[in-house]
Amino acid sequence: MNTATVPGPRTAAALAARRRKTEAALERVHQAIARIRREKAQASVADVARRADVSRTFRYDNVEARAAVAAAMAQAGEHQSRTLAEQDDEREATWRERALNAEDVLKAAHTEILAQRTQIGELLGQIRDLRAEWTEGAIQRITTEKTTLKQRVRQLTTDNRTVDG
Repeated sequence: MNTATVPGPRTAAALAARRRKTEAALERVHQAIARIRREKAQASVADVARRADVSRTFRYDNVEARAAVAAAMAQAGEHQSRTLAEQDDEREATWRERALNAEDVLKAAHTEILAQRTQIGELLGQIRDLRAEWTEGAIQRITTEKTTLKQRVRQLTTDNRTVDG
């Protein structure tokens, strides 16, 4: 018997068919990974196996498929980490800008409050000055003078009618 390493024609055909089937499955795995990347979805073993229509066993047994999925998962993880870091930077920049704007508004509010307090103080001083000038005695004296002047106007009006009349 000859134990040759050259396979028989039927075995060679079966091996070639298996190789083609494996290559087709690998091509589907690569296409599934490409679709997942285009969709910017998170790559997982189950998702790649489902999209490529291959068994999980194939994915684990085939070294090239396992490496492709692992690379896709690692790349997706790095992309997600970068995206999260960028979002954190954007949020921090937004908060920093809001804080600076709030600081400016607070300074403007303090300036306006100080101006209003100054004006209120001046007006209260004027009110106090007006009250101080018109004491109760002064008010009574002016009222008496007013009444006297009214009586004098009436008297003069009456005198004037008498002279003209």
